[in-house]
Amino acid sequence: MAVSFAIIIILGLLANKLFTKLKLPGLLGMLIVGILLGPYAFDILNKEILIISGDLRKIALIVILLRAGLGVKKETLKKIGIPAIKLSFIPGIFEGFTLIFITMKIFNFSFEQAGILAFIISAVSPAVVVPSMLSLIDKGKGEKKAIPTLILAGASIDDVFAITIYSTFLGMYNAKNANILKQLLNIPISIALGISIGIIIGFIMTYIFKHYHIRDTKKTLILLSTAIIFNSLEEPLEKIVPIATLLGVMTIGFILLEKYPNVANRLSSKLNKVWVLAEIILFVLVGAEVNIFVAMDSGLIGILVITIGLIGRSIGVIISLIGTNLNFKERLFCIISYTPKATVQAAIGAVPLTMGVKGGELILAIAVLSIIITAPLGAIGIKFAGERYLE
Repeated sequence: MAVSFAIIIILGLLANKLFTKLKLPGLLGMLIVGILLGPYAFDILNKEILIISGDLRKIALIVILLRAGLGVKKETLKKIGIPAIKLSFIPGIFEGFTLIFITMKIFNFSFEQAGILAFIISAVSPAVVVPSMLSLIDKGKGEKKAIPTLILAGASIDDVFAITIYSTFLGMYNAKNANILKQLLNIPISIALGISIGIIIGFIMTYIFKHYHIRDTKKTLILLSTAIIFNSLEEPLEKIVPIATLLGVMTIGFILLEKYPNVANRLSSKLNKVWVLAEIILFVLVGAEVNIFVAMDSGLIGILVITIGLIGRSIGVIISLIGTNLNFKERLFCIISYTPKATVQAAIGAVPLTMGVKGGELILAIAVLSIIITAPLGAIGIKFAGERYLE
């Protein structure tokens, strides 16, 4: 397991450097390394590291969301308010229901089966989008209109929304928990609770850091550990009360920046260093989850379904941005930024199959195919469009 970890780090660093030199996103190189090292290619990685892969990826995602929260100012949040809320659910609804209609026609799926597939596929990947947006924020791209922050905020809620709707359709399919209205009401409740608990933790962290002398390195460890514990509560509590913990993690960083900016900026710098390792772990292990042979099973039909879904999502993005002062190129950048899929699809793509959902193999195949197509193209698109279309 230790040797596998070392191989992941060395090859991840090399791939990141090589792809950056080629003017391509480094994460694309790390995803490819993961696919090659994984059980579906050369099978080099120790099985035990793959067992804990989900937890390691979650920790890496928490690091990036804390960084994101520590970089969002209140003035910026006010500027992006309503459009960010619209971007958090309108594109997902458009893509999801476009996919339901298409898959019912093409695959002869029932409404419930189509809904399960649609909302696995429709979730945008914060693992790809958030680091890409933070990179643009660091360069000052789109700063005047806060475009990367707009995408960052919307994408962080988009996957919460998609997973909740997916859970609703899965419950309907299994004839349990079929109260769709109750499930839909869970979405605003989970978002509100996630933000509220994040605010409380943020204030507690601020109080501790102001009143007790602690080294910045130890503050970073306390902050990261607290965020991990908070995130771990989501699963055991979901049947009692839904909590959007990833959104709450971002909120912790936001409160710290607002109430104690000097320390928040220093902690952000420390987390940037942690991210060097976390980024490699996240993208290599996401790549290791990808079964390219399963993806091939869905073939050209799968590519067609994903493409039609993305057209639906693009229409949703355009509608969400009505009334904003963004020009044509900036709107196009937003559309491109909302295409990458990876984290959610890797995490839950196989769940319908293991739960005995009819057509589970096909659902998994299209989920995997969506990662292979959209993660690299989306990452490349964000990098190039960000450089060219944002001021």
